[in-house]
Amino acid sequence: MTQAYDPITAPHCQGQAYAPSFWSSTVALPTANAALQQNLQCDVAIIGGGFSGLLTAYYLASEHQLECAVFEANQVGFGASARNAGFVLKGSGRLSYPQMAKKWGMATCQGIYQEFSDAVARVEGLIQQHGIACEPQAKGYIKIAHNQTAFQNLQAQADFLRTHLGADAEFISREDLQQDYMAHQQAFGALRLRDGFGLNPLKLLLGYRDMAIKAGVKLFEHTLATDIQQHDTGITLKANGYSVTAKKLVIAGNAYNQKVTHPSIDKRFLPILSSVMVTRPLTETELTASGLQTHQVAMDTRTLKYYYRLLPDNRLLFGGRGAIYAKDQDKAVYLNNLRRGLGACFPSLQAVPHDYYWHGYIAAAIDDMPHAYYHNNIGYLLGYCGAGVSFSAQAAYRMAQQVAGIKVPNLPLYSTPLPYLPFAQLRRIGQWGYYQYAQIKDKLG
Repeated sequence: MTQAYDPITAPHCQGQAYAPSFWSSTVALPTANAALQQNLQCDVAIIGGGFSGLLTAYYLASEHQLECAVFEANQVGFGASARNAGFVLKGSGRLSYPQMAKKWGMATCQGIYQEFSDAVARVEGLIQQHGIACEPQAKGYIKIAHNQTAFQNLQAQADFLRTHLGADAEFISREDLQQDYMAHQQAFGALRLRDGFGLNPLKLLLGYRDMAIKAGVKLFEHTLATDIQQHDTGITLKANGYSVTAKKLVIAGNAYNQKVTHPSIDKRFLPILSSVMVTRPLTETELTASGLQTHQVAMDTRTLKYYYRLLPDNRLLFGGRGAIYAKDQDKAVYLNNLRRGLGACFPSLQAVPHDYYWHGYIAAAIDDMPHAYYHNNIGYLLGYCGAGVSFSAQAAYRMAQQVAGIKVPNLPLYSTPLPYLPFAQLRRIGQWGYYQYAQIKDKLG
């Protein structure tokens, strides 16, 4: 199988190379757990050994005393959970909270906001409770307005968050942003939420791995799950050719699900490549020239967003959308796009060399919302839209409750399935068209 893996076209992800990420340079992967080598029976089979799969298994085992088996096609750390930028945010997809209130009513909007808030708190709580050394940084999520219209929208959002959701939302003028946080050359102002933060996602993932194993979860690495069949008495599947029988199934691969994992998720999400680069450590002179004074996480309001933060050793992480087609992901144009974006934000840093550059998929949903949906003994966690570091923890907690027969909040996050993508076979063409529109929109404001 080629290195240019695409979930839409590749039959599966097993045997793919690991991302050459900065995170993988900071910690060695543990010896992989053995692959499945015999037929198996369990209460719950879980496909995917990332944040969602490991935490769902952990909660099922530790809080509901169910026997779980997790099947990871490669080794833990291969997929999106160790390729992302390590942003722990109150992610809401592309729907703003005023849009949610208009679509579902204020009570539902408030419930969703509470779930996203609990997600951030849950990640922080797991880190503290289990002593996970994943380098959490200073709290604060800075959302930067890239033009005057976005500036006005952020002001309205800040007012809505404070008035209707009780959020500790702070609006920052351009002058205060440059004086206290960063000399961002394209910023018109910013909205700051106080409870987001950055961390090392691979170290967090390995902490979750330890938690799950200590809770009694059976983790099988380098084990590809295929041929899922549903019966009146439960679920059967093949794992590296061996037979697995389970009462219930959770699909937790997010964007790294195979081409046709199961009809319940087929044609319901769009895998989108993000690209991330990490510079060498910035010097004091470079930090002064760029005005970077904070290690808080930041993201702008472009349709095709840039996201960035200083890492603990003062490297600058800078990420954005990558190639549309996987075969193009390493073409110089996409790295150059990131470098141009960096230079537009911080002109003094455009020539700073990078030490790391990699790619990873997020799973986007047509309704711009994540879903942790369970029905008829099969559940899936999908559509994090780039906010999976935080919401995967809450989604896993709620999925475990649903599998165990416990009622969860009646919110679209949990009560509705992912909608189908229209003309799913044309996903990449539609993505290309959207990118062209977004580039024009971001330039014109």
